[in-house]
Formats: sequence, structure tokens, C-alpha cells
Amino acid sequence: MAVGDRIKSVRNFRKMTMKELGMAVGFDEKSADVRIAQYENNSRKPKEELLNKIAAALDVNVHALSDISDYSDEDLLYALFQWEDARVSVDLLKVWNDSHSDFEGENTAVAFNYSMLDTYLDEWYLRKQQLRSGEITRDEYREWKLNWPYTSDVMRKYVPHREWRKIEE
Repeated sequence: MAVGDRIKSVRNFRKMTMKELGMAVGFDEKSADVRIAQYENNSRKPKEELLNKIAAALDVNVHALSDISDYSDEDLLYALFQWEDARVSVDLLKVWNDSHSDFEGENTAVAFNYSMLDTYLDEWYLRKQQLRSGEITRDEYREWKLNWPYTSDVMRKYVPHREWRKIEE
């Protein structure tokens, strides 16, 4: 998904108009929606400073909007190769998945000998389990992802600026 597609997706999730987002980042009211439309249709790509402003206006971690290089299966595999060569041991395992998901059956899983990454993955696993069980909603799950690591239970060095989970009293 391109940067503009992610901006549009999060803007819609936040129930903002293009004009509201454009004005929130400092565009003139007359051209605010046109400017945002150019980014959302990927005819223009926001520079880093503007992308930071857009992320702030949408109240998400800028990484939720940023470009990543792993667009294809091949790119992701090469990234894993590089991790194995430079950083950590990577193991491949055959696992049986009976989680009632689209991936049910025998799958190949990736395991990292890197405790911090394993801790992050454990938390992600917990959130997926909470989503499946109905303990959290799809919107809460998305909010958790959009603002990670600020929403992380294990990344205690950050203070969340947006509550991702609605706690009923």
C-alpha cells in the first residue's frame, strides 16, 4: 500500500474530510482538499516534514504512514535473509495452525533468536487473540497498530498520547 493510500485509509478511519486534514496541516482552506487529494491519489508524495504533520493531525505514529521497502514477497524474503546475515539467527519451522483463520493447516513459521523482537511478536499475538475472542474490537486493534510502539504494553519508555482501548466500567 502506497503512502497516499495509507493516509486516506487512516483519514477515513478518523472520520475526517480531506479539507479538515489539509487545514490541520496548515494548507489554505481553499486548496486544502485538493492538496490532500494529490497525496491520497499518489500523484504527489509528501516530504518528511509534511508527512510528520499529517501523522500528527491524524494522531498516529508516522511509521503507520511511511514507505516501507518490503512491498513484494521477494523483498520481504531478502529482508529476512539480511536479518539472518547481519543481526540474528532466523529459524524456519513447520507448524500446524488450527486458529480458525484463513491460514489453517500446515504453515512455515519464522522464529527469531532475538528476545526484544520476540517480545514484540508476543504482544502482537496477544492482540490478535484478543481480536479473535472479541475482547477487543477491530477498531481497537487498528488503533493499537496505528500508534505502536506508543500503545505497547512492553515498550514502557513511551507514554501513549491516545488510548487505543475503550475500557468499560
